[in-house]
Amino acid sequence: MTTDDRQTPDEEDLAVEHAAERLADRYPEVPRERIDELVEKHYEEFDGAPVRDFVPVLIEHDVKQELNAEERAD
Repeated sequence: MTTDDRQTPDEEDLAVEHAAERLADRYPEVPRERIDELVEKHYEEFDGAPVRDFVPVLIEHDVKQELNAEERAD
């Protein structure tokens, strides 16, 4: 982390990638390409957000909700 404890863009990208890996582990029946697509979609929703600290966590949460909703719909 930087001296003011904010994530750098590179750290944020790495945290988002780790979130995608956790999602892939949690949902092995979902193709990794689909998980990456959802992560990217939700990442774009936070474009321009002034506070970035929790973006990876929020993305992971949103993707879980979407995958669970898809699972219930099947």
